[in-house]
Amino acid sequence: MSGEQSIWEVRLQKLARMRELGHDPYAHERYERTHTATEALEEFHEGRQASLAGRVVSYRPMGKAGFAHVSDGEARIQAYFKKDDLGPVGWELFTLLDVGDHIGVRGELFLTKTGEKSVHVRELSVLSKALHAVPVGKEKEGHIWYGLQDVDQRYRHRHLDLICNPEARRMLLGRARIVSAVRRFMDGRGFLEVETPILQVEAGGAAATPFLTHYRAYDMQVKLRISLELYLKRILCGDVPKVYELSRCFRNEGISNRHNPEFTMLEFYEAYVGLEEMMEAVEELFRSVCQSVFGTKVMDLAAAGPAVRVDFGKPWRRVDLLEEIELHSGVKASELQDLPTAKKALERVGVPAAKEHSVGGIIEKLLERFVEPLLIEPTFVVGYPIEISPLAKKERGNPKFTRRFEGFVGGREVCNAFSEINDPIDQRERFEAQVAQRKAGNEEAHPMDEDFLFALECGMPPTGGCGIGIDRVAMLLTGADHIREVLFFPTMKPIRHEEP
Repeated sequence: MSGEQSIWEVRLQKLARMRELGHDPYAHERYERTHTATEALEEFHEGRQASLAGRVVSYRPMGKAGFAHVSDGEARIQAYFKKDDLGPVGWELFTLLDVGDHIGVRGELFLTKTGEKSVHVRELSVLSKALHAVPVGKEKEGHIWYGLQDVDQRYRHRHLDLICNPEARRMLLGRARIVSAVRRFMDGRGFLEVETPILQVEAGGAAATPFLTHYRAYDMQVKLRISLELYLKRILCGDVPKVYELSRCFRNEGISNRHNPEFTMLEFYEAYVGLEEMMEAVEELFRSVCQSVFGTKVMDLAAAGPAVRVDFGKPWRRVDLLEEIELHSGVKASELQDLPTAKKALERVGVPAAKEHSVGGIIEKLLERFVEPLLIEPTFVVGYPIEISPLAKKERGNPKFTRRFEGFVGGREVCNAFSEINDPIDQRERFEAQVAQRKAGNEEAHPMDEDFLFALECGMPPTGGCGIGIDRVAMLLTGADHIREVLFFPTMKPIRHEEP
């Protein structure tokens, strides 16, 4: 700041003065609290002694007295400071405060003339000095002005977003509670949580481009996993009948409001069950999470456009994929029998077909364009083609299709489930077909995985499996319209600073 001291310099001077007064803000190891802000407000008794701590989010010195609001993250309470009560050193400490500092206050609870519950401070401790300005906005009756509004800054400096924006905080903490509730649900159903490798020689289980890295110890290229599936199935082959993993996966693809290259997946597998049991498990999972986190099974899904009320207590709809495509796009099942005819049908309804390599891929495009946005009520779509389902069992009597469903809520896919292939001969043939697609130009086709095939050849029981995108579930249930709103630290393009 030309001709002026910067905020940084001014606050460093205040810090130095605090230390001269014998009060180093960073020297405190702990501060004993008798109440949180919420407890002080909800259990308020005038005259009760209280010790509270938190961040200064408003600061109003007024002559020989002053006010500040102190927030501990969950709630804020007003603190009243008076020079005669604090003494010379305590009062000077008050005058050296800034918005953003952490403080501890001890005193008695009282009501101001305007009826605001407050603490009359008799002892002040500065617990942390903020050296940067914290952009806390003005607040009145639940509305905040002039806070942190720049979206890029909110995502890059998430700590400021958590401090300044209650709505962002609600979504992020809501996501964390959803993850905890999912784990409780899976544990309660007797599933064993396991961990599988992130670095893999063959990244399989999905159609996606992996990230590559180098393994020094073995001098070899490895891939970051794109799915949890194939290693979890190996555990099923070891006669562990119910397993799940809730962890990060990585796909080297574009970024959008629904996609982040690093994301969280839940995958669970159960021996001796099929698609119906997987559907019931998904229904029960959503009911349990909504009730546990939000206290209700009826949710208003604002992110789906105009708020739509959805009752997760009811069974989900079941619909057939090809029937829904015909209903909403006009493309008939008879037009989806061979690639040339299917391409013409896709072009007819206004979707480019030049890059499509299979009838299955075209069916998937029709689903995404014409059907998915309309699936607001919780819905299972069944009957997926074999070309895009290389790990799902064939449909009996119709080998071009598989025993697979996807779940949709609010116009978004939230889960993908199979009756898993346990025939190693069939699985090998599927992988070979995928390798042929890769050679034909489909970079995301599934690779050959001999190690997984060996496990399958040793025997896997009939198994139902399901994958759920946790980030999308968090978006859906918290009302976020962008995936970055429910990621504490989303992937951001680095800011490149020019060298002088």
